Amino acid sequence: MSGIDLSQFHQVFFEESLEGLDVMEASLLELDLGNINFENINDIFRAAHSIKGGSGTFGFGDIADFTHVLETLLDEIRSGQRQMEKLHVDLLLESVDCVRAMIAELQKGGDPDKTHAQELKTKFEAILANQLSGEVADSDASEETEVTASDHNWLVEFLPGQDILKSGNEPYRIINELIDLGMVELTLDVSGLPNFDELDPECLYLSWQFQMSPELDEQLIREPFEWVIDESTLNLDRMEPVNIREPETETSAQKLEDPQSSLPAKETGQTAQAKGAEPDSSESTQKKVTKQESSSIRVGIDKIDSLINMVGELVITQSMLGQLGKDFDMGKLSRLHEGLSQLEHHTRELQENVMRIRMLPISFTFSRFPRLVRDLCHRLNKEVDLKLLGENTELDKTVMEKIGDPLVHMVRNSLDHGLESPEERVAAGKPKVGQLTLNAFHYGGNIVIEIIDDGRGIPVDKIREKGIAQGLISDKDEIPDEQIRDLIFHPGFSTAESVSDVSGRGVGMDVVRKNIQELNGSVEVESTEGKGSTFRIRLPLTLAILDGQLVRVGNQTYIIPLISIVESIQVNTEMVNAVGSGMDVLRLRNEYIPIVRLFEMFAIDPDSRELKDGLLVVVEGDNQKVGVVVDELLTQQQVVIKSLEANYRPIDGVSGATILGDGTVALILDIPGLLALTGNQLLVNRPRSGGEAA
Repeated sequence: MSGIDLSQFHQVFFEESLEGLDVMEASLLELDLGNINFENINDIFRAAHSIKGGSGTFGFGDIADFTHVLETLLDEIRSGQRQMEKLHVDLLLESVDCVRAMIAELQKGGDPDKTHAQELKTKFEAILANQLSGEVADSDASEETEVTASDHNWLVEFLPGQDILKSGNEPYRIINELIDLGMVELTLDVSGLPNFDELDPECLYLSWQFQMSPELDEQLIREPFEWVIDESTLNLDRMEPVNIREPETETSAQKLEDPQSSLPAKETGQTAQAKGAEPDSSESTQKKVTKQESSSIRVGIDKIDSLINMVGELVITQSMLGQLGKDFDMGKLSRLHEGLSQLEHHTRELQENVMRIRMLPISFTFSRFPRLVRDLCHRLNKEVDLKLLGENTELDKTVMEKIGDPLVHMVRNSLDHGLESPEERVAAGKPKVGQLTLNAFHYGGNIVIEIIDDGRGIPVDKIREKGIAQGLISDKDEIPDEQIRDLIFHPGFSTAESVSDVSGRGVGMDVVRKNIQELNGSVEVESTEGKGSTFRIRLPLTLAILDGQLVRVGNQTYIIPLISIVESIQVNTEMVNAVGSGMDVLRLRNEYIPIVRLFEMFAIDPDSRELKDGLLVVVEGDNQKVGVVVDELLTQQQVVIKSLEANYRPIDGVSGATILGDGTVALILDIPGLLALTGNQLLVNRPRSGGEAA
């Protein structure tokens, strides 16, 4: 009798283990060491015990051995043999991260790195042997450093994930911090660069090796990488000392002032090898083989039952229509209309039920922030009370996965530059504990996510000065405060006095906005200096279906997202003025709105090229407006979105396509893309004094 293939159950184990780690992390963060809730201790113990048992069953011995020592410590604490200390909480939280990383590697089909797990296991064993406690942890750590430090440089291998730039993480900031710590040498590996025609400018294909001073503590070296470690590979090891040629490596201690500046490194097609070994070319260019990670959703039985009922109704309707199709005559016409009406009704209900299956509460995304806020507050010496509201608000799983990184970046911004230190807050007459709120709610068929802090706010005067210095605005322009604040989303714009490795208000915010726009969403900011700021993100509930307005231009049909439409008007040519570069603007209620002619953009023959003969659809995105000239407004309907990039290639001003009822393909207009194509974003929506056009 052949044995059971347990690999078919691996994905279930991974998902349940990750859920258990989430429970451990949440319970550890809730612990009050002055008043221990032993139910939390039991939750942590049960999660560790389940992970240990499952990993042993499926043959993941490294995880089983590591979680066994965690389980032993937790068992002593819950039985009263040992008291929970801050050191225990810190190490257990670090262990959660460690096990997550090991599971992530197993999901990819690789072998988990046991180095970090072994280090933590040694510390736990020392605690169990009563050789390490919170009171002596610092001194023990320093003694251990003295014992293990040697003349061997640290060799750090950093293989960043290709998508880290999209979440606002910049490698040059990491390198700057390593230089401050004591970098000896840097080596750049360009072997991962694809052919030019395959290169994605938003992806990172480089990797690095750093030689660090031997006196440095390992944890100190790991700190600069902590925000990218989940999506990157980091290896640390000791290497034999090498003779460094002074003239070539002198620049490796210089700061990188600009993300576009050349890196202080020597380029190589192969990564450096420890101990002077000759690198094997096959190994140096070898890519880690990863298998496609499967994804799943836990669905309530009520949703499944509803779906089954809908399919049953469809089968009945289909059977009825099939009977009508046999020997059809005009006497059966009314029954045919009735059957088709039922079919439409059941199809819409089936669609809504299927979409509900993909809907998950946003608590899945919000759950990462208590840990993030705790760690950052400890690092920044700030006290912050995090409030999570609307955690049961549901949105599509795909949207939720893609909004995670922008939210993390914005929360880090609020913690680093928005909220003041306790001393600053007390001096300003505020409570020393800052307030940070994440709020989610449904509004008008969309989901709104707010990041609210009661910090120092965004300095409008400073932003204006920086905007003038960078040539983004003129010192003669009278621009409302909300449009001044909107400059923080301009690429490379920042008012930070110094670059922080955590964040900088405005650093990377252009990436945040772009990622949100790719989800057909928008982001806006409200702020009062000295009172705080609110970042508001608006997103569609799903990326699969869109409520759209069909418009006709010549013989082509286009779709404009209904959420973006402000109004549709017949153009009065007396309200139109020409500005530079052949751009026409419409004066509408003290606003000046650029006009985009779709027939020019897509080279179509319209019914008429005169503005007075067409219609103008005014659309809005990111607090900016543009007028789109069309020949005719057609119907409004829900459309299924198909990716144009996946099936053809990206096109400026177009976000996707759909297939209409008659089988023709209609392009879905990308409103932020249209705004960008006007080439006049700062002019858009700007009131003019005196009511006259420029």
